[in-house]
Amino acid sequence: MVVSRQILIASQFSTVICAPIYSKYHGFSTQVQLDIEDGIKHSSSIHCDELVSLPKSMLTDYISELSFVKLAELNDALKVALSIE
Repeated sequence: MVVSRQILIASQFSTVICAPIYSKYHGFSTQVQLDIEDGIKHSSSIHCDELVSLPKSMLTDYISELSFVKLAELNDALKVALSIE
């Protein structure tokens, strides 16, 4: 699974930058923990230190939308991963 922005998925660009979601959570500041309440099947985490560019054609199944709180956590994790103040 990956996380991406809907506005980019709907754009004319052929690729999108995504953060992968893994079942392992290590507690790093570049990770965001997700649980069943977040709309996924099992506990996982978004790994912002492993951003990838993927063809939009690979994103076939919409799973869930992150809550405002999780989006804020994701923004913080991305800032750490990208060294943005």
